Amino acid sequence: MQLALLAPTKSFQYNTDIPSRALTVSQLEKCTNLDGIKQVHANMLKTGLVLDPMCVSRLLSVSASPPTGDLSYARSLFERIASPNTFMWNAMVRGYSDCGEPEGALILYIHMLSDSVPHNFHTFPFLLKACCDPSFIGETLQIHNHIVKFGFGTEIFTVNSLIHAYAACGRVESARLVFDRAPGRDIVTWNSIIDAYVKSSELEMAYQMFKEMPEKNVVSWTTMISGLASAGSNREALRLFHEMQIEGIEPDAAALGSTLSACASLGAIEQGRYIHMHIERNKIKTDSMLECGLIDMYAKSGDIEEALKVFKKSKRKCISVWTAIISGLAIHGQARDALYWYSEMQKEGLKPNPITFTAILSACVYAGLVEEGRILFASIKSVHGLSPSMQHYGCLADLLGRAGLLQEAKEVIDTMPIKPNAIVLGALLKACLIHGNPELGKVIGKKLIEMDPGHGGRYVHTASVFGAAGEWEEAARVRGMMKEKSIEKLPGSSNITINGIVHEFFAGDNSHPCIEEIHGMWNRVSKRLEEEEYRPEVGNLLLDLEDDEKEIAISRHSEKLAIAFGLLRTEKKVTLRIFKNLRVCEDCHTVTKMISKIYGRQIIMRDKTRFHEFSNGICSCGDYW
Repeated sequence: MQLALLAPTKSFQYNTDIPSRALTVSQLEKCTNLDGIKQVHANMLKTGLVLDPMCVSRLLSVSASPPTGDLSYARSLFERIASPNTFMWNAMVRGYSDCGEPEGALILYIHMLSDSVPHNFHTFPFLLKACCDPSFIGETLQIHNHIVKFGFGTEIFTVNSLIHAYAACGRVESARLVFDRAPGRDIVTWNSIIDAYVKSSELEMAYQMFKEMPEKNVVSWTTMISGLASAGSNREALRLFHEMQIEGIEPDAAALGSTLSACASLGAIEQGRYIHMHIERNKIKTDSMLECGLIDMYAKSGDIEEALKVFKKSKRKCISVWTAIISGLAIHGQARDALYWYSEMQKEGLKPNPITFTAILSACVYAGLVEEGRILFASIKSVHGLSPSMQHYGCLADLLGRAGLLQEAKEVIDTMPIKPNAIVLGALLKACLIHGNPELGKVIGKKLIEMDPGHGGRYVHTASVFGAAGEWEEAARVRGMMKEKSIEKLPGSSNITINGIVHEFFAGDNSHPCIEEIHGMWNRVSKRLEEEEYRPEVGNLLLDLEDDEKEIAISRHSEKLAIAFGLLRTEKKVTLRIFKNLRVCEDCHTVTKMISKIYGRQIIMRDKTRFHEFSNGICSCGDYW
């Protein structure tokens, strides 16, 4: 039913009864959909409150607010008001901002100026909210000029909104200038400038401002923790989370989610379990973000069974939750289980998104399920009407390459509708090394260096191809190019958590306070390995240089140091959990299998792509990685 905003007759008088006005406003606040809004609007027409500015302002605000209202309905109401006041204009500007239509908000503001509508302290915060995107930096600068012109430059809500808008536009210098010139600052002002530095990846400045804050709230802590976790400073994020608790600040869902992400990256399962217990003990309502965080943390920390428990307890599984468990099963090499849950997801009526396809294709890659992978890749377009992304093509090329189907993998890359990136070509290059096709590998390697000249791994792996072909001079030339350009390779590192403390080791590391004990332990391990007729696989060392360039001495690879420390500091039969930032080399893989049998230990190792669970001399990957 189309409703007119104004009463149809001039003699109609509106009800000035204050309780009726309060009841109408209360009814509007309780509306959960447009139909409810229309019913209250009809009642306002009936009682005459349609002529009350306060009620009409609230009607406009609710009508323009997603997801309850409808912006076009609000606009039709607004256009029928003869002389809308400032509150009504503000309500519409806010509505356009909240609905993601910044151009509409800006056009309304231009009309406000042309109609000489007075501004108030809400006008500019609502307007600046619409400009929180780098493409609107020009408009933000103009609005800043108007803020000063109309005398709102010292108004705290406007100052805070201006800092936030500059931060969103990537103009941290401008945000800091506004902060420094602000005559008064509240906790939101401080949080806004910290967020500005975090968004600009200037974490040192963000932390400096954080320390200088006269007062901190949960937003302050969450902003810093989230920023550190997003930047990969996971230990610092965990440390700050612990400080937050010591200060008695109750973490919100965002802080918990970011901390779980840090735990997942470090494999810090003990801290992750503590957060899980904290959530349950305090009966914190878990949303999909927290559920995904818990599943991801347990899966990446090596406890896929606990990840499955969290998944099965989820009452409302959205696509993100399903994708999280499929991805978790994939990195554990449990491809059949991943395929099972992928099928169950579709039975529940949920359609896979591009991230889901990357997860399920990765499961096929790690398990060598070539035919299943082909079918899944084809279904992206034929069944679900999506266009395969670069990641999907990369998974397919990796799947075929690992299986030795190099020509088919090359055909996939050559016929891609998009230009292949370095990751896709890198997958084929690795396959050439594994399956001994140096001729194709040399071609791919040269392309990779041209495409990604600043990436050290491209040079190292290409040198490995030439070395595998016996062309040592060419291999040395490629390595020389890397040195000439001062390009460095990320050093291999491994960590192990014991009694809640994360210990990190680098190749040939001598910095750990117990390094002499660790070397002594490894010497004892080496003797036991020799008794089992182990010989270091140095012949393949060149092939692993891309992932282990810094690990020159095979007996001092970072994962071996971590294992030795674990054997020293844990009781017999305790599972060792090792987390490495690069691919585990062939020699370390062989050694870890032998150690698991000799010492009767289960060793769970996560490298940069997947998990290896060693037990009684066997690895869960079936030596396929």
